[in-house]
Amino acid sequence: MAQFFSEASRTFSEYLLLPNLTTKDCIPENVILRTPLVKFKVGHQLPSLEVNIPFASAIMQAVSDHNLAIALARQGGISFIYGSQSIEEQAAMVRTVKNHKAGFVVSDSNVKCDNTIADVVKLTEETGHSTIAVTEDGSPSGELFGLITDKDYRLSRVDLNAEVSEFMTPFPELIVGQKGITIEAANDLIWKHKINCLPIVDENRKLVHLVFRKDYDDHKKNPLESVDSQKRLIVGAGINTRDYKERVPALVAAGADIICVDSSEGYTEWQSDTIQFIKDKYGDAVKVGGGNVVHGDAFMYLVEAGADFIKVGIGGGAICITREQKGIGCGQATAVIEVARQRDQYLQETGVYVPICSDGGIFQDYHIGLALAMGADFVMMGRYFARFDESPSKLRKLGMNTVKEYWGEGTKRAANWQRYHEGGGPELLFEEGADAYVPYAGKMNDNLKTTLAKIRSLLCNCGAISLPEFRQKARFVLVSSASIREGGVHDIIPRTTQDG
Repeated sequence: MAQFFSEASRTFSEYLLLPNLTTKDCIPENVILRTPLVKFKVGHQLPSLEVNIPFASAIMQAVSDHNLAIALARQGGISFIYGSQSIEEQAAMVRTVKNHKAGFVVSDSNVKCDNTIADVVKLTEETGHSTIAVTEDGSPSGELFGLITDKDYRLSRVDLNAEVSEFMTPFPELIVGQKGITIEAANDLIWKHKINCLPIVDENRKLVHLVFRKDYDDHKKNPLESVDSQKRLIVGAGINTRDYKERVPALVAAGADIICVDSSEGYTEWQSDTIQFIKDKYGDAVKVGGGNVVHGDAFMYLVEAGADFIKVGIGGGAICITREQKGIGCGQATAVIEVARQRDQYLQETGVYVPICSDGGIFQDYHIGLALAMGADFVMMGRYFARFDESPSKLRKLGMNTVKEYWGEGTKRAANWQRYHEGGGPELLFEEGADAYVPYAGKMNDNLKTTLAKIRSLLCNCGAISLPEFRQKARFVLVSSASIREGGVHDIIPRTTQDG
């Protein structure tokens, strides 16, 4: 007969951490959030790939493109570029991240001379970029004809059908740098000529990069950048279990630091075959994560196939409806606890530590801390990052609110049937995700700073200044529905901005 588990599967909201003694060295400035991404033999080697903050962005069209990957790597995390696109397009995104140099930006807002001011306004609204390159063919690498900014025209007095060429600063009037210039020399030109943007061109006047004054300060503010041995930003990429034999070589050639098999449920022979193909072809040179799983048996299956990390979680994402549609999954807290228990047992038996990634089930910032205390080495988030300027989805007005579009990889909109295939044909018979909106939250850096401050403070409350110490010392208590209510605002009349 069927096997039944008497213990209920639980969510992060059902737990709280108990404080430990906070010693005088437990201050946020001393907290180190560095964490491994891939397996390693404890006491014999260091992890070959780490991040300085335990955050990864989800493998989703609405979340992880090259722009967010650059922004998150500069803050110390990592993005996994979504795989539900052509091999060529995904490889190009990976290549863009790897070719990015601190301060040197590939222009992704471009127009032609005969575009209209209306086109510029629309592009600015969609991207938030106020400086736009004018190139011969409207591409980021075309011959540079000029720059146009939001200071070059006044919407109240301009004909929106007027051409860009009438308002742009033409090339002869621009201060430019030549390809090969150092970031120090580029910044010197910016400060010397009191300009906000310095285009970098090659010998044929083709645009190579843009350097912005604001990025100088940003670079100084980002000492935790996630970089490889050549000081390039690190980036991951998602793959499916269908076209991996063609996709993986292209991503490796583009410079992807790590691959992750993207599946709503990873305890399958298709995923084992995919991971084994990568390991047979590349050995340890290419790192690959597997998942998603919710129990120890599935963890062991993928580890034995060769996975370098394991992703945990089925049906817990804000946009995921797998549990509703199929009745399969597990509360995220229980899933992390169970997989972490199996991971620790595997460590005792082999001496090999396999990182686990908690994917889904995070609705509040403090849930991140709970996931890390329960055994996750890093968390993967979609909704969290989809809210920011850096995500690829569009801004919309919804009534009086500003929102960003957000849709799951299990929707027909994503057209990502490969992620959900079970040996059948190329079609998505039912959806496992929703198409929705998330409240717009502005720039990622501002929000991430607050979230990280909460996590560092939580570690200090638990008497820890590193994630391994945090997991070792963590003490949990289950909370009742009444205590959850007690922990929030209650029995008051909240003050509003209208009260003065």
